[in-house]
Amino acid sequence: MSSYQEHALEGASAVDLVVALYDGIIRFLYAAIQAVEEGNTAGRRMAVKRALDIIIHLQARLRMDVGGRPAQALSEFYASIFAQILQASQSASKAKFEHAIDCVRNVREAWRQVARDPSINLPQIGARQGSPVHSGGANGEVPTGSAVRTWSA
Repeated sequence: MSSYQEHALEGASAVDLVVALYDGIIRFLYAAIQAVEEGNTAGRRMAVKRALDIIIHLQARLRMDVGGRPAQALSEFYASIFAQILQASQSASKAKFEHAIDCVRNVREAWRQVARDPSINLPQIGARQGSPVHSGGANGEVPTGSAVRTWSA
């Protein structure tokens, strides 16, 4: 990551960082589409791997013990989108990648709505701890606003 990007994320809240991770998934899925169009199998695989790595990271950061149903819904979403991306890659299907992008965008927009609500958008939990707590809350709670539950797979 460039120093500009690191600096830009330095003051970001945990929710803003989650949105940035969703942006990364979308960026890598577009790279996979470009690789499909170019017949670049290695490029497609690399882009898919990067997108899946982000999904695995987000899944691992869910706090199922305190997140309740919203955390469970996100867990199911991550499992579903993971499978969709694998299928898109296996079939080198631009349409399947585009569908996965639409699904990720939908959930990303829900997180952006959460980020806009100052009562939910709590500060990042220490940048030195590595990743932010996926939930965006200081105590690991998944935001319970309806915005998080608006995704469709």
